Amino acid sequence: MDPETTGTTRVPLTLISGLVPAATADLAEQARAARPGTAVVHHDLREIRGGVVRRRLRLGDRDETTVLELAHGCVSCTLREDLLPLLRRLAGTPGVRHIVVRLDEAMEPEPVCWAIRHVLVGDRPVIDFVTIDGVHTVLDRGSWLADATGDDTLEERGLQASQDDERTVAQVALSQAEFADVLVLTGTADAWTDAKTAAVLDRVAPAALRTSRLAEVPRDARRGEVTDMHGPLLHGEPPLGADCGVATLLFTAQRPFHPERLHDALDVLLDGVVRTRGRVWVASQPDMALWLESAGGGLGVGHAGPWLDAPDGPAWTDVSPERRTLASLRWHPVFGDRASEIFVVTDQATPAEIDDALSGALLTDAELAAGQREWLTYDDPFGTWHEEPCEDTDETQDVNVTSGTEKQ
Repeated sequence: MDPETTGTTRVPLTLISGLVPAATADLAEQARAARPGTAVVHHDLREIRGGVVRRRLRLGDRDETTVLELAHGCVSCTLREDLLPLLRRLAGTPGVRHIVVRLDEAMEPEPVCWAIRHVLVGDRPVIDFVTIDGVHTVLDRGSWLADATGDDTLEERGLQASQDDERTVAQVALSQAEFADVLVLTGTADAWTDAKTAAVLDRVAPAALRTSRLAEVPRDARRGEVTDMHGPLLHGEPPLGADCGVATLLFTAQRPFHPERLHDALDVLLDGVVRTRGRVWVASQPDMALWLESAGGGLGVGHAGPWLDAPDGPAWTDVSPERRTLASLRWHPVFGDRASEIFVVTDQATPAEIDDALSGALLTDAELAAGQREWLTYDDPFGTWHEEPCEDTDETQDVNVTSGTEKQ
């Protein structure tokens, strides 16, 4: 039975993420005990590279573990082939009043929420049958900061979610924190680590409620709304001053980057930088916005879709009100809405040095005056999606892009 065909309301859905499986399991148990009729779903991805996923479902007295064999061992297959259909079935099951999805450590909540809202199960998306009540992310106070600023890959930690999963632990740690409505801090840490962790969270997840256990989601929380890459970069009013050596930089420019100079300047974002996110206008790609994102020691560049002013750009009525407002405020009579905006959270790196390096990669006045026909002749290292640090070679590399770039 479907909620809309039976006249019932959509079932509330809570997502729990985090790199600490024991703590996320404990939080899921708190949620199950707090509300009768709660179903808890967890997919264990430890064997996913071999095509095997173990799904555990708890509902009332039921506690079932099912071994799933997937043709292609990847998170996308798990979502599409099992989790989304299961959520639709649970939403139509009598007695189910709440669903909790405890994500595997390697899973980021944003692409899961995107799939719930947009991927069809049958002829409708799952969001027609559930309402995302909130995203809780569990952080270990003693280890999260090291995870968020380190260079370890998921493969090195044994957390790789597919054979070609090249993500870093830092990318997952930061993505899980950024998308949370509630941050549940567990464990212990020394005073300095606690203070520095708080300083980073103030800047990457300023709107999230911080607590030590399950808590009500704030009324104004995003509740699974996926960020528009052309929308505001600053959410929740993060502090712009420095604290415990952690500082921020909001870089903006209404002239394009020279592609080769920008490529060289990216090194400044690989040392002493916690997080980078932003839109980039590159002279050699006048119609396509690029998305720049870094975490720890890794950095990726992907497509963010066409500018509104591009020949094949979206119609104004088809984009979010936030994007329309930003475009109106910065509209240029020649370049339209094209502009670069990059938000950087630093630890040890100096924001002024990053600003200088990025400013030096912009077109000079003479290059700007030469016009687009000349810009299109520039060699472009970003001709395909790109990842740093790159090999010491002149060849452009195809890479996997983070979940914050293009949704598949």
